Amino acid sequence: MRRSTPGSAVTGIPESWTAAAPRVPQQPAAADVDRDRRDRAAGTDRERADGQGAGRGRDVAATRGEHTHSEQPYPRPRPVQRASVRGQILDALRTALVAGELTPGEVYSAPVLGERFGVSATPVREAMQQLALEGAVEVVPNRGFRVIERGTRELAELAEVRALIEVPVVLRLARTVPAERWVELRPLADATVRAASSGCRATYAESDRTFHRALLSFCGNEQLVQIADDLHRRAQWPLVGAPATRGRADLVADAAEHTSLLDALIAHDLDVVRGLVGEHFTGAL
Repeated sequence: MRRSTPGSAVTGIPESWTAAAPRVPQQPAAADVDRDRRDRAAGTDRERADGQGAGRGRDVAATRGEHTHSEQPYPRPRPVQRASVRGQILDALRTALVAGELTPGEVYSAPVLGERFGVSATPVREAMQQLALEGAVEVVPNRGFRVIERGTRELAELAEVRALIEVPVVLRLARTVPAERWVELRPLADATVRAASSGCRATYAESDRTFHRALLSFCGNEQLVQIADDLHRRAQWPLVGAPATRGRADLVADAAEHTSLLDALIAHDLDVVRGLVGEHFTGAL
């Protein structure tokens, strides 16, 4: 049903106007004409006064910050700036964690880290809370956040779970994905080799996860890719008593396995693929 807006005239012709024949109206007397003229003048004055009063009312409402019908409402601003800062701080903290700049067992406060990054404590605290949800840190009341201490047992368990998820998927994809699709991953495999050559653990960690995400994405299961990536990220966190960084030779050897695996996938050599994916997780970063 069509709804009329306030102040709009009702359109449409009444049936009584068309049902009866047109008639010449009776001419009014002079006294009636004068009376009608005075009534119309008074009505015009009232309408003008009412209009001015309504205008003043809208002006007063506008000065008070209230919404009026004559103005267009402004769209609610989106918190892009704050979300962007929080995301940047989260990425920076993840990089510092993988690079060993955040020591396992140490407590870090949001204000101190905020000074380091040149931001307030709020986005740092929010980023740290996200890391707490991921299991990288734990909240220490009235102090800050402690980096979780992890041992070789946890790393081995993560590698086992990753293998249970990724190995069957990769073997299935090796039988179904055509060679030309695997060729698309060549730039990503080469990127892991370059990152490994730099010797930067954080740089290699990011390129390593990027390659694995792209490889698993061929399965079409976004939930699986997300879970595998989360496990992969956790496996990259530093261990208690371990060196801050792995040696450059270790990173280069790990990246070379990506290239070999991709070559085997392109060639549809299932035996080589099976052996490589099994070995890859035993020495996973």
